[in-house]
Amino acid sequence: MNLISNIWNQPKTSAAGLLIAVVTIATVLSQQGVTLGTAGTGTVISLVCAIGTALLGLLAKDPGGKSSSAGSTAKLGAWALIALLLPLPLVSGCSGVTVAQDIVNWTPALQGAVATVDSTAALLAPQDAPIFTAATVSFDAASNLLVAQASAYLANPTAGVLSELRIQVVTFQQQVNAALLQAAKIVDPASQQHALAAIQAVGTIVSAILALVASISSKAQVAQMAAQSTIKLAAVRPLLDGSRAAAIVAGHYGEPAELARIQVARAEYAEVQAGF
Repeated sequence: MNLISNIWNQPKTSAAGLLIAVVTIATVLSQQGVTLGTAGTGTVISLVCAIGTALLGLLAKDPGGKSSSAGSTAKLGAWALIALLLPLPLVSGCSGVTVAQDIVNWTPALQGAVATVDSTAALLAPQDAPIFTAATVSFDAASNLLVAQASAYLANPTAGVLSELRIQVVTFQQQVNAALLQAAKIVDPASQQHALAAIQAVGTIVSAILALVASISSKAQVAQMAAQSTIKLAAVRPLLDGSRAAAIVAGHYGEPAELARIQVARAEYAEVQAGF
Protein backbone atom coordinates (compact mmCIF):
# COMPACT_ATOMS: atom_id res chain seq x y z
CA MET A 1 0.00 0.00 0.00
CA ASN A 2 2.91 2.35 0.75
CA LEU A 3 4.21 1.82 -2.79
CA ILE A 4 0.83 2.75 -4.30
CA SER A 5 0.52 5.69 -1.94
CA ASN A 6 3.98 6.99 -2.87
CA ILE A 7 3.19 6.72 -6.57
CA TRP A 8 -0.10 8.57 -6.02
CA ASN A 9 1.47 11.32 -3.88
CA GLN A 10 4.62 11.78 -6.02
CA PRO A 11 3.45 11.23 -9.61
CA LYS A 12 6.21 13.31 -11.23
CA THR A 13 8.99 11.55 -9.38
CA SER A 14 7.46 8.15 -10.13
CA ALA A 15 7.07 9.02 -13.80
CA ALA A 16 10.66 10.25 -13.97
CA GLY A 17 11.92 7.05 -12.37
CA LEU A 18 10.00 4.96 -14.88
CA LEU A 19 11.26 7.02 -17.81
CA ILE A 20 14.86 6.85 -16.58
CA ALA A 21 14.53 3.07 -16.41
CA VAL A 22 13.07 2.96 -19.94
CA VAL A 23 15.84 5.18 -21.37
CA THR A 24 18.56 3.19 -19.60
CA ILE A 25 17.22 -0.18 -20.73
CA ALA A 26 16.68 1.08 -24.28
CA THR A 27 20.26 2.40 -24.40
CA VAL A 28 21.69 -0.93 -23.20
CA LEU A 29 19.55 -2.88 -25.69
CA SER A 30 20.71 -0.58 -28.47
CA GLN A 31 24.35 -1.19 -27.52
CA GLN A 32 23.70 -4.94 -27.71
CA GLY A 33 22.26 -4.62 -31.22
CA VAL A 34 18.62 -5.19 -30.22
CA THR A 35 16.35 -3.12 -32.49
CA LEU A 36 12.80 -4.58 -32.16
CA GLY A 37 12.29 -3.66 -35.80
CA THR A 38 12.49 -0.45 -37.79
CA ALA A 39 10.70 2.85 -37.31
CA GLY A 40 11.16 5.13 -40.30
CA THR A 41 14.88 5.42 -40.93
CA GLY A 42 15.73 4.36 -37.37
CA THR A 43 14.81 1.52 -35.04
CA VAL A 44 12.02 0.97 -32.53
CA ILE A 45 14.56 0.98 -29.70
CA SER A 46 16.02 4.34 -30.76
CA LEU A 47 12.49 5.75 -31.06
CA VAL A 48 11.58 4.56 -27.55
CA CYS A 49 14.80 6.06 -26.20
CA ALA A 50 14.15 9.38 -27.95
CA ILE A 51 10.55 9.57 -26.69
CA GLY A 52 11.60 8.72 -23.14
CA THR A 53 14.36 11.33 -23.25
CA ALA A 54 11.97 13.97 -24.58
CA LEU A 55 9.41 13.24 -21.86
CA LEU A 56 12.16 13.45 -19.23
CA GLY A 57 13.10 16.85 -20.57
CA LEU A 58 9.50 18.02 -20.29
CA LEU A 59 9.25 16.70 -16.73
CA ALA A 60 12.47 18.45 -15.75
CA LYS A 61 11.17 21.77 -17.08
CA ASP A 62 7.67 21.42 -15.60
CA PRO A 63 7.57 23.45 -12.36
CA GLY A 64 4.82 21.21 -10.99
CA GLY A 65 2.01 22.11 -8.65
CA LYS A 66 2.14 24.61 -5.83
CA SER A 67 2.74 21.81 -3.37
CA SER A 68 5.99 20.81 -5.07
CA SER A 69 9.07 21.83 -3.14
CA ALA A 70 12.02 23.55 -4.79
CA GLY A 71 14.30 20.78 -3.57
CA SER A 72 12.29 17.95 -5.10
CA THR A 73 11.94 19.83 -8.39
CA ALA A 74 15.69 20.46 -8.51
CA LYS A 75 16.42 16.82 -7.73
CA LEU A 76 14.03 15.67 -10.44
CA GLY A 77 15.68 18.00 -12.94
CA ALA A 78 19.13 16.75 -11.95
CA TRP A 79 18.19 13.09 -12.46
CA ALA A 80 16.52 13.91 -15.74
CA LEU A 81 19.66 15.74 -16.86
CA ILE A 82 21.80 12.74 -15.95
CA ALA A 83 19.55 10.47 -17.99
CA LEU A 84 19.66 12.91 -20.91
CA LEU A 85 23.45 12.99 -20.86
CA LEU A 86 24.09 9.29 -20.32
CA PRO A 87 24.58 8.41 -23.99
CA LEU A 88 27.26 11.09 -24.46
CA PRO A 89 31.07 10.75 -23.96
CA LEU A 90 32.84 7.38 -23.71
CA VAL A 91 30.08 5.21 -25.14
CA SER A 92 28.87 6.60 -28.43
CA GLY A 93 29.77 9.17 -31.04
CA CYS A 94 27.79 11.13 -33.61
CA SER A 95 30.12 10.53 -36.56
CA GLY A 96 33.58 9.38 -37.45
CA VAL A 97 34.84 12.95 -37.68
CA THR A 98 33.32 13.93 -34.33
CA VAL A 99 34.80 10.88 -32.63
CA ALA A 100 38.17 11.45 -34.31
CA GLN A 101 38.25 14.98 -32.89
CA ASP A 102 37.29 13.66 -29.45
CA ILE A 103 40.13 11.13 -29.62
CA VAL A 104 42.60 13.86 -30.60
CA ASN A 105 41.29 16.01 -27.75
CA TRP A 106 42.31 13.24 -25.33
CA THR A 107 45.90 13.06 -26.60
CA PRO A 108 47.35 15.97 -24.57
CA ALA A 109 46.00 14.36 -21.40
CA LEU A 110 47.49 11.03 -22.50
CA GLN A 111 50.91 12.58 -23.06
CA GLY A 112 50.70 14.30 -19.68
CA ALA A 113 49.77 11.04 -17.94
CA VAL A 114 52.67 9.22 -19.61
CA ALA A 115 55.03 12.02 -18.53
CA THR A 116 53.80 11.50 -14.96
CA VAL A 117 54.58 7.79 -15.29
CA ASP A 118 58.10 8.66 -16.39
CA SER A 119 58.65 10.73 -13.25
CA THR A 120 56.95 8.34 -10.83
CA ALA A 121 59.88 5.94 -10.49
CA ALA A 122 61.74 8.59 -8.48
CA LEU A 123 58.94 8.51 -5.88
CA LEU A 124 59.19 4.77 -5.27
CA ALA A 125 61.34 2.80 -2.87
CA PRO A 126 64.71 1.87 -4.44
CA GLN A 127 63.81 -1.81 -4.68
CA ASP A 128 60.45 -1.02 -6.35
CA ALA A 129 61.56 1.47 -8.99
CA PRO A 130 63.07 -1.16 -11.35
CA ILE A 131 59.83 -3.18 -11.30
CA PHE A 132 57.79 -0.11 -12.19
CA THR A 133 60.20 1.06 -14.87
CA ALA A 134 60.26 -2.36 -16.54
CA ALA A 135 56.45 -2.52 -16.45
CA THR A 136 55.96 0.88 -18.09
CA VAL A 137 58.95 1.08 -20.42
CA SER A 138 56.76 0.76 -23.53
CA PHE A 139 54.37 3.61 -22.63
CA ASP A 140 56.28 6.42 -24.34
CA ALA A 141 56.50 4.68 -27.71
CA ALA A 142 52.89 3.44 -27.49
CA SER A 143 51.64 6.91 -26.59
CA ASN A 144 53.52 8.60 -29.42
CA LEU A 145 52.20 6.08 -31.95
CA LEU A 146 48.60 6.38 -30.72
CA VAL A 147 48.75 10.19 -30.83
CA ALA A 148 50.16 10.09 -34.36
CA GLN A 149 47.52 7.63 -35.55
CA ALA A 150 44.70 9.64 -33.95
CA SER A 151 45.88 12.77 -35.76
CA ALA A 152 46.23 10.81 -39.00
CA TYR A 153 42.68 9.52 -38.71
CA LEU A 154 41.31 13.00 -38.04
CA ALA A 155 43.10 14.28 -41.15
CA ASN A 156 42.18 11.25 -43.26
CA PRO A 157 39.27 9.25 -41.76
CA THR A 158 39.58 6.15 -43.94
CA ALA A 159 39.00 2.49 -43.09
CA GLY A 160 42.70 1.70 -43.38
CA VAL A 161 43.79 4.38 -40.90
CA LEU A 162 40.99 3.40 -38.53
CA SER A 163 42.16 -0.22 -38.67
CA GLU A 164 45.65 0.85 -37.57
CA LEU A 165 44.13 2.96 -34.79
CA ARG A 166 42.11 -0.03 -33.55
CA ILE A 167 45.20 -2.23 -33.42
CA GLN A 168 47.26 0.37 -31.57
CA VAL A 169 44.66 1.27 -28.95
CA VAL A 170 44.17 -2.41 -28.06
CA THR A 171 47.94 -2.93 -27.97
CA PHE A 172 48.34 0.01 -25.61
CA GLN A 173 45.45 -1.17 -23.45
CA GLN A 174 47.12 -4.56 -23.08
CA GLN A 175 50.41 -2.92 -22.13
CA VAL A 176 48.60 -0.92 -19.45
CA ASN A 177 46.83 -4.01 -18.09
CA ALA A 178 50.10 -5.91 -17.95
CA ALA A 179 51.75 -2.99 -16.16
CA LEU A 180 48.95 -2.91 -13.57
CA LEU A 181 49.46 -6.59 -12.81
CA GLN A 182 53.22 -6.04 -12.44
CA ALA A 183 52.73 -2.99 -10.20
CA ALA A 184 50.46 -5.05 -7.95
CA LYS A 185 53.51 -7.17 -7.09
CA ILE A 186 55.21 -4.17 -5.46
CA VAL A 187 55.29 -4.90 -1.74
CA ASP A 188 55.79 -1.43 -0.25
CA PRO A 189 52.27 0.06 0.21
CA ALA A 190 53.25 3.64 -0.60
CA SER A 191 55.22 2.60 -3.69
CA GLN A 192 52.38 0.41 -4.89
CA GLN A 193 49.86 3.22 -4.45
CA HIS A 194 52.00 5.67 -6.45
CA ALA A 195 52.61 3.08 -9.16
CA LEU A 196 49.00 2.02 -9.57
CA ALA A 197 47.72 5.61 -9.58
CA ALA A 198 50.15 6.66 -12.32
CA ILE A 199 49.40 3.62 -14.49
CA GLN A 200 45.64 3.94 -13.99
CA ALA A 201 45.70 7.54 -15.19
CA VAL A 202 47.15 6.34 -18.49
CA GLY A 203 44.75 3.39 -18.55
CA THR A 204 41.68 5.57 -18.01
CA ILE A 205 42.54 7.70 -21.03
CA VAL A 206 43.41 4.69 -23.19
CA SER A 207 40.09 3.09 -22.22
CA ALA A 208 38.26 6.29 -23.15
CA ILE A 209 39.94 6.29 -26.55
CA LEU A 210 39.20 2.58 -26.98
CA ALA A 211 35.49 3.22 -26.28
CA LEU A 212 35.46 6.02 -28.84
CA VAL A 213 37.18 3.87 -31.45
CA ALA A 214 34.75 1.02 -30.76
CA SER A 215 31.79 3.38 -31.22
CA ILE A 216 32.71 3.93 -34.88
CA SER A 217 33.61 0.29 -35.55
CA SER A 218 31.36 -2.56 -36.65
CA LYS A 219 30.43 -5.42 -34.32
CA ALA A 220 32.81 -7.70 -36.17
CA GLN A 221 35.63 -5.19 -35.82
CA VAL A 222 34.96 -4.74 -32.10
CA ALA A 223 34.91 -8.52 -31.70
CA GLN A 224 38.29 -8.68 -33.43
CA MET A 225 39.62 -6.00 -31.07
CA ALA A 226 38.34 -7.98 -28.08
CA ALA A 227 39.96 -11.16 -29.40
CA GLN A 228 43.34 -9.38 -29.35
CA SER A 229 42.74 -8.48 -25.70
CA THR A 230 44.27 -11.33 -23.70
CA ILE A 231 44.42 -9.55 -20.32
CA LYS A 232 40.78 -8.83 -19.61
CA LEU A 233 39.34 -5.96 -17.59
CA ALA A 234 38.17 -8.44 -14.95
CA ALA A 235 41.81 -9.29 -14.18
CA VAL A 236 42.79 -5.70 -13.37
CA ARG A 237 39.47 -4.29 -12.14
CA PRO A 238 40.30 -4.91 -8.43
CA LEU A 239 43.39 -2.71 -8.85
CA LEU A 240 41.47 0.29 -10.21
CA ASP A 241 40.04 3.25 -8.31
CA GLY A 242 36.67 4.23 -9.78
CA SER A 243 36.74 7.67 -8.20
CA ARG A 244 40.12 8.44 -9.76
CA ALA A 245 38.90 7.40 -13.21
CA ALA A 246 35.73 9.48 -12.82
CA ALA A 247 37.77 12.52 -11.79
CA ILE A 248 39.88 12.27 -14.95
CA VAL A 249 36.80 11.99 -17.18
CA ALA A 250 34.96 14.77 -15.32
CA GLY A 251 37.96 17.08 -15.65
CA HIS A 252 38.33 16.37 -19.36
CA TYR A 253 34.69 16.92 -20.28
CA GLY A 254 34.00 19.61 -17.65
CA GLU A 255 31.11 17.70 -16.10
CA PRO A 256 30.00 16.65 -12.58
CA ALA A 257 31.88 13.77 -11.00
CA GLU A 258 28.67 11.79 -10.46
CA LEU A 259 27.87 11.91 -14.17
CA ALA A 260 31.44 10.92 -15.03
CA ARG A 261 31.22 8.00 -12.62
CA ILE A 262 28.10 6.73 -14.40
CA GLN A 263 29.76 7.14 -17.79
CA VAL A 264 32.89 5.27 -16.67
CA ALA A 265 30.74 2.45 -15.28
CA ARG A 266 28.78 2.22 -18.54
CA ALA A 267 31.98 2.23 -20.58
CA GLU A 268 33.43 -0.57 -18.45
CA TYR A 269 30.20 -2.54 -18.80
CA ALA A 270 30.30 -2.12 -22.56
CA GLU A 271 33.94 -3.28 -22.64
CA VAL A 272 33.17 -6.41 -20.63
CA GLN A 273 30.12 -7.22 -22.75
CA ALA A 274 32.22 -6.83 -25.90
CA GLY A 275 34.79 -9.30 -24.54
CA PHE A 276 37.55 -6.99 -23.29
